Amino acid sequence: MRDHLANVFFRFWYKVICKIDKKNEVTFMNYGFHKENHDIKLEEKDLINKYSAKLYDYVATRVDIKDKNILEVGCGRGGGISYVNRYLKPKSATGIDLNDKAIEFCKKNYADQNIKFEVGNAEHLQFEDNFFNAVINVESSHRYVQFNKFLSEAYRVLKPGGHLLLADFRFDYQVEKLTTQMQESEFEVLKYEIITPNVFKALVKSSADTERLIKNMAPRFLHGIAKQFAATEGSHTFRKFSAREYEYVLYVLKKN
Repeated sequence: MRDHLANVFFRFWYKVICKIDKKNEVTFMNYGFHKENHDIKLEEKDLINKYSAKLYDYVATRVDIKDKNILEVGCGRGGGISYVNRYLKPKSATGIDLNDKAIEFCKKNYADQNIKFEVGNAEHLQFEDNFFNAVINVESSHRYVQFNKFLSEAYRVLKPGGHLLLADFRFDYQVEKLTTQMQESEFEVLKYEIITPNVFKALVKSSADTERLIKNMAPRFLHGIAKQFAATEGSHTFRKFSAREYEYVLYVLKKN
């Protein structure tokens, strides 16, 4: 029941963002990543999303995706797949999301970037077998009703030797079950890493900028909800990461 209510809330909140973001400022919707020895060079226009871009960079560079066909499942408002496409140079890039408004935004906002965007369901991927070299999934899978179905679909659309690169958060007591699901899938688990400290550092460093964005973009009565959603410093969500009630995990899986 709680998972269903959370899914309803997230779908509602995404639609709210589409309505209130008049200047197209919200392109990334993840909590970010910061590691002292992991830096990336960004164009000036991308610096505002530095920590969110760092998360995508850290996830996507676990394998070599240059000149490969990649799919992002749960692309949201496209900031991540745009970063990957522009900086990591895959052969082709496709992004899908269940939210039609997000896909509409992506098609308009990234019309010049040769990225294919489609409305799609993570548990029923509309692609042929053995097509992609890599599937990227960032901060999306916690909303899937049938996570095992997503794993099966990702396996199906990947070429032999292809990789699923997944990063997301769970309650601390859910991580063991998640790892078991990975191990019992058809994939080989190449890497498992808890990156909660790195995500928390990014939340601390980006909190002030995020709060300024919320203040400038959202009406006052939505500020509290927006801060919870974005996990700004002092929010309930922020405290859950601080106390490690939320753990943020990264998996690299391979289709043999």
